[in-house]
Amino acid sequence: MIPRHTRSSTPTTTEAGAWADVLVRRRLLHAAALAPNGQWLVQHEPDSPVHVLAGPADVVELAAAIQHRVRSTRP
Repeated sequence: MIPRHTRSSTPTTTEAGAWADVLVRRRLLHAAALAPNGQWLVQHEPDSPVHVLAGPADVVELAAAIQHRVRSTRP
């Protein structure tokens, strides 16, 4: 397995929002919303449970995991 690159900075809410928007627009997530307390609420499918992510770093990590899954399943 190829090691992931380490970040030199902590993900921001703006970066997490951009990734969440891309994931929803590309239909890789059903919904993603920032809660007033800084947590993120994400839903993978319309009828699936809502998951609570602690903050922007978790959203960026989710985006990386989804991107890895998509790339590794391409022929």
